Order: sequence, then structure tokens, then C-alpha cells
Amino acid sequence: MTVLITGATGFIGRHVCAQLTRNNHRVLAMLRNPQTQLAPLRARVEALGGNADCLDAVTGDLDQPGLGLPPTLPRLSAIVHLGARFAWQLDAEAARRTNVTGSLAVAALAHSQDCRLVFISGFMLENREHLRRVGIDQEQPERTDWSRVYHRVGGYEASKLEAAFQVRGYAAEHTLALVEVQPATVAGHSDTGELDAAQPLFALLDNLARGRMALVPGTPAHWLPLVAVDHLAGLIALATTASEPPPRLLALDPATPNLRELLALAAVGLGRRPPRRFIPIPWLAALLRLPGLAALMNTYPEALHFIQPTRFDTTTIAAFERQHGLLPPPMAEVIRCSVAHYLDRRGGRPSP
Repeated sequence: MTVLITGATGFIGRHVCAQLTRNNHRVLAMLRNPQTQLAPLRARVEALGGNADCLDAVTGDLDQPGLGLPPTLPRLSAIVHLGARFAWQLDAEAARRTNVTGSLAVAALAHSQDCRLVFISGFMLENREHLRRVGIDQEQPERTDWSRVYHRVGGYEASKLEAAFQVRGYAAEHTLALVEVQPATVAGHSDTGELDAAQPLFALLDNLARGRMALVPGTPAHWLPLVAVDHLAGLIALATTASEPPPRLLALDPATPNLRELLALAAVGLGRRPPRRFIPIPWLAALLRLPGLAALMNTYPEALHFIQPTRFDTTTIAAFERQHGLLPPPMAEVIRCSVAHYLDRRGGRPSP
């Protein structure tokens, strides 16, 4: 297969490149500057067990008309769309340009190539009550007042939600082969614990290590669903290469402990006392809106939306994983490995 990947240099992207090239699929990474980005990406892919000889690059940019791609491309078997603009308090216009308009351009490219699109969205799309609460019309998404959604949940989450509904609509209208992978919050590698510092779980561990978490957000029922990065990459690779994958794959481990248990498990490795008392999320969100407090605490109100009491039906993905022998690693061990990697990055202890 020949697979084009957007977001190939990101934390998930380089693991997907390793998974696909390990099986000798040809991967084209869409990069803004291949001259400077390709060599380091090849080195990272080799370090992850991939085959760098199967990895090449093409110039492209999600923010450019026609994705800024050259006029001719090799025939593609599939496109994996991982690229996105991420930041808390992200400007709505910038978020929409990259995450919505860019995603539709990728869908149009897949249509023109008559190939499968593996679109990476997010697990909150399966939280029907959350979608209703933030104002999304799930039966007729085109009737949604998206400006209100952006105001309620912030540029990043709103743009990812809007992009998913827009791409689904485009796929239905153009009979596009679409597989939507919906990841939970990404945890570290199940063996090495490798966890990119830009990942929300890394920030959670950092806050706990630095004594910024005196209380547990939510209630005993609240949890932050996780998925190990290598398991997610394996699932995305399967969604790309399997003959008949389900149209939606909810990539989360239902064995993720609730938030208090997760923090207690992480605290053991960090040598910290875990928080035991709870603070209602609306109270915490209100506090974090005080000027400067979110930056000081390294926690933003938008991030709290992903901490939910809702549990999800993982029957479909569990059957698909069993069919292909892709079994999720024990999440408690993934968390311990992630903590060990965090400490290793900090020289064995958190910075003051």
C-alpha cells in the first residue's frame, strides 16, 4: 500500500509511520519542510522499529489551498489524517482554518484518489449527552449554531467536533470510504512509557509532581479515558490496511481507572501524596477563569470537558481487536511506565 499521512511528525504520527513501514507499506508524510523534517522523522521511525526506507515525504500544509500539494501525486491506497492544530484557548478562526477546512480538503483529496480516508477525531463524539449539552444538533448537524459551541468548549474541541460532522457529511455525499478512529487521551508507550511533553497526560503528571493537585476534579465516578500510544498506532494501522474495518473505532481502554485511582497510582511512582478529596468540576472551571490562574496551575477550563462520568460501549472495537490479535496492554502498567518516563525526562525528579 501507499499511504499519505498528515501529522506524521507528531507523537501519534511517528508511531503510525513505524507501524506501517514495519510491514513494508510505503508511507508519504505530508510535511511543510521535507528538506529539514524528513531526516529526523526517518530516524525516529527507525528508533521505533519501523523501516525508514519505506518512508518518504511530500510538501503540503493543511492551511494552504489544495493543501499546498504538488500537482501530481502517486496513486494512494489510503490517507491517514492525523494533522491538527492543538492548543488550549486556541483562536476559533485559526482552529477552523486548520482543523475544519483542512480536514475537508483532505477528504476531497481522498475522494479524488478514490481511496480510503482514516480520519482521527476524538472519543467525545460518542458522548451523546455532552454533544447535546454543548448545543450540537446530532440529527441535523448543519443546523448547529457552531459559534455557540466554540464559545462553550473552546476552539480546539469545537473545531474537532465540527470537523468530524463535516467530514461525515462529505463522505456520505460523495460515497467516500471513511473510517473514523476516535481516540481517548493518549498515554505513553506500553513498554518504554514514552510520552510527549505536549500531551495532556504529561501535563497531568507534571501538575501532580509539582504539588498543583490538592483536589480531584469531579466525583468518584469521573475518569479520564486513556489509550496507550503504541496500541492506538496499531489500531490506526489496522484501520488503514484491514479489508473491512468498522466505520467507527472508539479507541479507549475501558479498564482505565477512575481519576482518583489514576492519580493515586501515578503518585506512588512520583513519590507524592495523592489527592483524595473532590472538587466539583463547575467550581474548578470557575476558579480557573480567574485572571492568570489557569496558566499558573497549568490547567485550562477546556481540558476539564474530557473528564467525564460517562462510560462507553466498546463492543465493536473489542471484537475488531480480537479478530486481528491486537490486545490492549494493562492500563495500570502503561500509567506506571508513563510516570517512569516523565521522571526520566525530569532527571529523576520534577523541576521546582
